Amino acid sequence: MQTVDGAEAIYREGQQRYIAVKYSVRGRDLGSTVEEAIAKVNKQVKLPPGYHIDWAGEYESQKRANKRLMIVLPITVMLIFFILYAMFKSFKWAMLILANVAMAPIGGLLALLLTGTHFSVSSGVGFLALFGVSVQTGVIMLEYINQLRARGASVEESAIEGAVLRLRPIMMTMLVATLGLLPAAMSRGIGSDSQRPFAIVIVGGLIAALLISVFLMPTLYVWTAREEDVLPAVETEFMN
Repeated sequence: MQTVDGAEAIYREGQQRYIAVKYSVRGRDLGSTVEEAIAKVNKQVKLPPGYHIDWAGEYESQKRANKRLMIVLPITVMLIFFILYAMFKSFKWAMLILANVAMAPIGGLLALLLTGTHFSVSSGVGFLALFGVSVQTGVIMLEYINQLRARGASVEESAIEGAVLRLRPIMMTMLVATLGLLPAAMSRGIGSDSQRPFAIVIVGGLIAALLISVFLMPTLYVWTAREEDVLPAVETEFMN
């Protein structure tokens, strides 16, 4: 009789045997870590015929989610543009608000950098949510400026007064979301890895969006607006 070591359990999937090798990632983002591991394994490990390696788990789920985000993101931007164009009946005003939306992710990226948080699917979803809030603040600012112009004020006067008078409602909108997500952004407990990047992106992005809406958007409005612009119907009715 001879005693030898053997497998405690034999796992099968798709009518094939497999062995699962698991490891966790700390201090780095999942995607780049696994890609580096794949390159090193392919270079240093030579498998016998009939064997192959599949990289699954969270890495596979992240790749699928990233592919979906690459489809959802441009569709979201296109839908935002069409809705803005239908609202203002102007290509220029729609592009002006989209410029405001394009600047909003700067705050989210800086927040990820300052907190040492890596980009993930959760943070990508946070950027999509940030786009919606940025559109809302942009519409509030632009519509009020156009109302002031419809009353007879000049472009510069309308932009300055609109930035000053719309500061409070825009700040209230930002603070509600920022203060609500601040505990999640500062959380370090178990299970916070999925919600913390989402909250960090929105908190940082909203703070930047507040400054962009108050300072940058009125400046862009002055550069692009003309005295002979045809204002949207809602502002013309407001005059009457």
